Amino acid sequence: MYRLKKAESFIEFKNGKSIKPEKDGVYPIYGANGVIGMSSKYREENSVVIGRVGAYCGSVQFCKGKYWASDNTIVAYPKNSDTYIVFLYYLLKNSNLSRWAGGSAQPLITQTLIRQIELHYTNINNQHKIASILSAYDDLIENNTKRIKILEQMADAIYKEWFIKFRFPGYEKVKFVNSELGKIPEGWEVKQLDKYVDFERGIEPGSDNYENFPTNDNIPFLRVGDLGNRNSEIFVDVSLAKDKIINEDDIVVSMDGTPGIVKIGLFGCYSTGIRKLIIKDNIIKKSFLYFLMSSEHIQNIIKAYSKGTTILHAGESIKHMNFVLPDSRIIKIFDDIVSPIMKEILLINKQNKILRQTRDILLPKLISGELDVSDLEIKVRETDKEKV
Repeated sequence: MYRLKKAESFIEFKNGKSIKPEKDGVYPIYGANGVIGMSSKYREENSVVIGRVGAYCGSVQFCKGKYWASDNTIVAYPKNSDTYIVFLYYLLKNSNLSRWAGGSAQPLITQTLIRQIELHYTNINNQHKIASILSAYDDLIENNTKRIKILEQMADAIYKEWFIKFRFPGYEKVKFVNSELGKIPEGWEVKQLDKYVDFERGIEPGSDNYENFPTNDNIPFLRVGDLGNRNSEIFVDVSLAKDKIINEDDIVVSMDGTPGIVKIGLFGCYSTGIRKLIIKDNIIKKSFLYFLMSSEHIQNIIKAYSKGTTILHAGESIKHMNFVLPDSRIIKIFDDIVSPIMKEILLINKQNKILRQTRDILLPKLISGELDVSDLEIKVRETDKEKV
């Protein structure tokens, strides 16, 4: 049986609380867009975090284990054992809470508002079945994300060995000379990155042109927050995107808000806080550029030139990005080794995209009962039992 019930009838809510992150903390601190630090204390355990205010107002996360919820969040958990916590997470995720947000200066959602929202509800057996189906997709996405991280770590280790420690093939026979960045192999040079790469700034089509659902005529609109692990929830008409589009093999870097996030594998129109990296000279390869941008040296330059009180802006850093340009032969050997790894990363990214799309198609149909699971024989998996 599926019916509509007011959220307050089966969900408990409470506001998160402010806390200062600690260097040696062991419990994650969740903000509206994920982990923002660590703490030695915790207040919550195995519950749902909702973004309460700001750009991620209405966002929904399932937080496993013990954690602290920050003051820009609302914590939700079942009132009793008739509601399964993982089902509750998917229920709230499907409810598009951001549409209930008020506030003139910035979006705000309150407990009072959420309590009155009517949500689809079903019996505990169906809840477990629905959660099991959707969790299977999320578990595959999580495993793929771990694979991507391992592959990136492998490639990054090669980059650091060759271009930071200078232990590249044949380094034993190379003479080292002084440079403004310290001793470097003879024949390598210190150059300005913007001589070899264009940093193309995105656009801002205006919030009046944002669309909440994908259609054949629109594409995702990527903001700095979308460079994390979450999908963009905003779309814009293709005609407004113009030529400010990134494809899955493009490298991007954030220059506003949280400067220095480097990503590949995304698709969509992109905001002014993001720059697309366009190689001007074939001497530099994408594989080399990706790990150069992620390197401590470039990240420190971005950090040093990040200015602003409320929102950080780091566009000024681009003209200060110097780097050691290796011998073209070494870059080619590196590219021959690392490009296949990057291709594998992009392939797994595509798999995750398909998994997310399939899950997001199933989510509203399962929650509403359009796809009724009552007669399905679905065994609750051990992984789901651990999430209770």
